[in-house]
Amino acid sequence: MEKYDYADDYEEKKPGILREILGFLVYVAAVVGITFLIITFVGQRTYVSGSSMENTLHHGDNLIVDKITYRFKDPSRYDIIVFPFRYEENVYYIKRIIGLPGETIQIEDGTIYVDGEVLYESYGREVMKSAGLAADPVTLGEDEYFVLGDNRNDSTDSRDPNVGVIHRDEIIGRAWMRIWPLDGIGVLKHQ
Repeated sequence: MEKYDYADDYEEKKPGILREILGFLVYVAAVVGITFLIITFVGQRTYVSGSSMENTLHHGDNLIVDKITYRFKDPSRYDIIVFPFRYEENVYYIKRIIGLPGETIQIEDGTIYVDGEVLYESYGREVMKSAGLAADPVTLGEDEYFVLGDNRNDSTDSRDPNVGVIHRDEIIGRAWMRIWPLDGIGVLKHQ
């Protein structure tokens, strides 16, 4: 009868287990690294809090923000963008671009004027009661954008001195897709 040595068996398995653990750790590191790169440079999930973008976006909507498009092209009028609130950490606003660099924006009697011409739009919820900073003409610099919420009478936006105009480097990205609630899933319409 042949004698079986368990010690030899253990020695053969030991490098295999270490190799599996090392392989698993490399796999986890790769997943974490790829996730970090995607969140930093490609897209991220964000949550809508409040009613400032109704009827386009609603409180509780979960969105994917496209962070890569603006690396290749400039923001456009009517794009829905995400940017940080200057005076509070980890607070982000989501608004629609109305004015582009170099333009002059003014609001009179609830009507928006861009370079003296009426801006016709279909998504504003109601006539604006307050023009705020835009009661007087606001001329945008070469990297500045004027933003408004779609729910004009319940939105803190570029009309408010706490928000003011948004600089290009403040824009995190463009709201791209609604992923929650399930009945609202889809790519967002910007115009």
